[in-house]
Amino acid sequence: MLRWLALLLLLSSMTPALTRNLPANERSRQAAQRVSDALRAQLRELGADWGSSLYLRIFKASDELEIWVDTGSRHHLLRTWPICTWSGALGPKLRQGDGQAPEGFYAVGPQQLNPASSYHLSFNLGYPNAFDRAHGRSGDYLMVHGSCVSIGCYAMGDAAIEEIYTLVAAALAHGQDRVPVHIFPFRMDAGWEDEHAGSEWLPFWEQLAPAYAAFAESGQPPQVSVKNRHYVLAK
Repeated sequence: MLRWLALLLLLSSMTPALTRNLPANERSRQAAQRVSDALRAQLRELGADWGSSLYLRIFKASDELEIWVDTGSRHHLLRTWPICTWSGALGPKLRQGDGQAPEGFYAVGPQQLNPASSYHLSFNLGYPNAFDRAHGRSGDYLMVHGSCVSIGCYAMGDAAIEEIYTLVAAALAHGQDRVPVHIFPFRMDAGWEDEHAGSEWLPFWEQLAPAYAAFAESGQPPQVSVKNRHYVLAK
């Protein structure tokens, strides 16, 4: 009996996905049933498992949301979804009610999932983060969600959010602590600084660029912290 108890405790410690409490309802379960088979097949093509760790990137200017999946030594691009709509302009969100969709470095934990969203399914980006708070920025309930309306959120449409939400929920259920979501104004490839030299947001965007470059080089989601009110990469 003691040996069986020890075995059960060992299995429990090895399989947090079986016990993690994620928000769910009939809507999210039906969505997962609709999309899981196709998503599993796409993951297999990359050599990744269901529930593998994810990294999300959003690009405002090109209306794109990417999901990258951990395949071992690097993350590989699983899919790119078109963003149906986002509100405001290029640049960060500053205050409640300004209509701006945020830019910067955010992350989604289990309790940020909302299967009962008014916009089909959604997850909270975690705005304001430590950087936003250090700069006195305000606002809340900034989401990635379904439908195609936005007041500061990233609206993906219902079909797309079912896939995105299901993947994020699976990663969290299988042990990923938080799924990073890094939001850029545009792709920060060579020449972007010259193209946007006249923008008031250039100093802010220069803080985002090292993370963009680090991921291009390593294939691993960059670890970003806030020091002296600036974003900095972990050494």
